[in-house]
Formats: sequence, C-alpha cells, structure tokens
Amino acid sequence: MATLLISDLHLEAQKPEIGEQFLQFLSNDANDADALYILGDLFEVWLGDDDPNPYYAGMKTALRRFTDTGVPVFFMHGNRDFTIGEQFAAETGVSILADPVIVNLHGHEVLLSHGDALCTDDVQYQQFRLMTRNPDWQAMMLTKSLQERIAYATAVRQESVARGGEISDEIMDVNQEAVRALFREYDADTLLHGHTHRPAVHDVDLGDRIATRIVLGDWYEQGSVVRWDENGPRLESLPR
Repeated sequence: MATLLISDLHLEAQKPEIGEQFLQFLSNDANDADALYILGDLFEVWLGDDDPNPYYAGMKTALRRFTDTGVPVFFMHGNRDFTIGEQFAAETGVSILADPVIVNLHGHEVLLSHGDALCTDDVQYQQFRLMTRNPDWQAMMLTKSLQERIAYATAVRQESVARGGEISDEIMDVNQEAVRALFREYDADTLLHGHTHRPAVHDVDLGDRIATRIVLGDWYEQGSVVRWDENGPRLESLPR
C-alpha cells in the first residue's frame, strides 16, 4: 500500500473535468491507499464553511464517502482555501494539518508544506499572505455576508491574474535560500510541496548534506500525485 499526496486541484464548477478526474481518483487510485494528503488549493476559492455552493457541496459529500471507507485524509491550507475550518473537517472527515509539518511516510520523516511561504521574492504576495493567515482577519472576514466575501474574492482574483502577467516566473517560484532555511529549521532531508505548479524532484545542497525537494504539479491539464511506499516516493502524472 502507498501513501498518496496531491495538491493544487483548484476545483470549481467552471472546470468540471478536474472534478471528474478527482472523483475517479478517489474511486480508483486512492481506493487502496493507506492515507491521502491534500497539500492545499483543493478548491479554486473557499469563502467559508457556510458557503452553500452546490458544486463544493458535492465534493464534500464525495470526500465524506471516501473517508467513511477508512482511508485517512489529511488537508493542509493553500493560498486559495485558507479559510477551510472545523465545520468542513467535521462534514468531510478530513484532518487539518499545520503548515509546515513533519510526517512519517513509510519510515521516512518528511516535511510537508503548501509551498507559498517559500516564494519570498514576491514581497507583495507575502504581505497579503501574512494578513490573510491572521486569525483575527479571518474572523473579521467571516462575519461579512457571503455576497461581500464573493466581491472581495473576485477582486483579489482579478488582481492576482493581472499581477501574474507582470512579474517574472522566477519571482513567483520558491526562493532557494528560503528553501534551505526551512530544511535547516526542521532538520529535514525531504521537503514535499505544491503551489508553484512545477512538478519536479530537486537536489538541495545544504552544505553538510544533499536534501530532496519534491514539487507536486497542478491538475489543470492532468493529475499529479506522489506515491510513497516502502520503496520511497514516485512523482507521477495522471493522464486525463
């Protein structure tokens, strides 16, 4: 049996093919997994656990059916769904993880993160991230009406799209010194994250040793998964 790790599905009704592949993944690939980790951005946008969005309700039901089979599911917040809370966890049966966190995968201590905190060259985004991860800010935002939250999320999304065309790919990628600092802080040898949509396996020179950074891809055109079993990790694409 293998532990499966995925991220950056960005589920939304406007892209039903991604959701369809995710449902097939739960029924087939993940059916005999020993655990499933979702490292953020499962949804394109999450306005709060009280959002009655029928498409997201269907995905929550699918997750509940899956966790009811006995496969544990662990969820880490991404930059699109950081307001997922305890109500969502109770409705779906998933367990919410801190970011970053060290977990044991088949005898290996692995550091997991969504990955956006490592993109430190994007100063404007890091300021936004600091604000939106503040519990007081989140509590304030969740007191607003659903319509107000939709308007805010739409404005942020439009600004993000506009900025994406203005700043370089290098600025939007992880900062290598931030990566090395995270390895050293947690005394880790393996880091696995998503966010950048650039699936790859990288060697990271820490001076005293070579560490490994595994990056999950997004699900826009195909799926992306890491299968971790007694033989170690394999980064795979899932054709649609």
